Amino acid sequence: MHRVVITGMGAVTPLGHTAAATWAAMREGRVAIAPIESLPRAELRYGIAAEVRDFDPLAHFDGKKLIQLDRFTQFALVAAREAIAQSGIDFGADGLGANTAVIVGTGVGGEQTHDEASRRLYADNNPRLHPLSIVRLMANAPASQVCIEHGLHGPAFATSSACASANHALAQAFALVRSGAASAAVVGGSEACLTMGTVRAWEAMRVMADDTCRPFCKQRRGMVLGEGTAMFVLETLDNAQRRGATILAEFAGAGMSADAGDIVFPSEAGAAMAISRALTDAKLGADSVDYVNAHGTGTPGNDPTETKAIRRVFGAHANALAVSSTKSMHGHALGAAGAIELVATIGALRDGIAPPTMGFIDADPECDLDYVPNAARDMPIRAALSNSFAFGGLNAVVALRRFA
Repeated sequence: MHRVVITGMGAVTPLGHTAAATWAAMREGRVAIAPIESLPRAELRYGIAAEVRDFDPLAHFDGKKLIQLDRFTQFALVAAREAIAQSGIDFGADGLGANTAVIVGTGVGGEQTHDEASRRLYADNNPRLHPLSIVRLMANAPASQVCIEHGLHGPAFATSSACASANHALAQAFALVRSGAASAAVVGGSEACLTMGTVRAWEAMRVMADDTCRPFCKQRRGMVLGEGTAMFVLETLDNAQRRGATILAEFAGAGMSADAGDIVFPSEAGAAMAISRALTDAKLGADSVDYVNAHGTGTPGNDPTETKAIRRVFGAHANALAVSSTKSMHGHALGAAGAIELVATIGALRDGIAPPTMGFIDADPECDLDYVPNAARDMPIRAALSNSFAFGGLNAVVALRRFA
């Protein structure tokens, strides 16, 4: 069993078009939630979202390539380039590319393409759909396109488990590299879900906020949709050290579980099981964890349930944890959420800064942890968890350790 480290990360998010810009915005508490610009607000009930603004696909792809790519794949390819460049890895050296895995999580896949096709077919009565509709909208498109662009021939697939998709992708990539089944991995999550059909469907569930996302506080009114991507390079510690690579963090472990209960309402026991399994897998004592990047959606049901799950696992040490939800800044990017939040978790470990939970007003008696309200905090962080708990009761938690 190999020790696994992260040597590269890239991101395209509402907070910035690189991982560095995204982390800087998180540290500063910048909020990207605003009135939506890509859809007619008059046709929406709430009309707010966290959008990736000013992203020009033609700055990254020529026309021949772009015609193959839905927005969620565009995001993933740009972020993967950044992650690979930062890692300095050469997939051609020693045949490394022959066994590098590529795994990308997504909740809804190529929804922009799907929405466009539906509009043409049903609204315009136009039976002529784009001939590349299928290759644009399929959930595995980002994984396949990353393989093609970088000449990677190892295990490659998509994970789709709603809001836990990215963390499930990360857990699978970690397992492959740790076991030696893959030499390295390019992994993350990507989502471009801000279409009329998707936003209206979420509004119909009555879980959306009409002001902003305020996780864990008494005045929280629900979640806010976001979009974006983050991608990472995972490799063995031995290979990273042999290359002289800069190690961002050690990927210490992962834990997964299924609630096997309600299709939408979260389970304290199921969430706690995934957290406990992550700690066990990482060989981390509860008292060695200093920071938790929470799932923290801002909904009435999720936040108290996650709080109770953390208390169940950490006991008295829960009072010493810094816990924050960066969804308060970048919104809920569904299948990409865990990946974007891993940028925050890596930044917290490297810089010794717990990012804030923005928009926090008054404490909720049911949410009684330290949520780092409204301003980042300098603090030593030895190890950290990042939680993702999805509709369907599917839970995935990843554990990172600071690499000294």
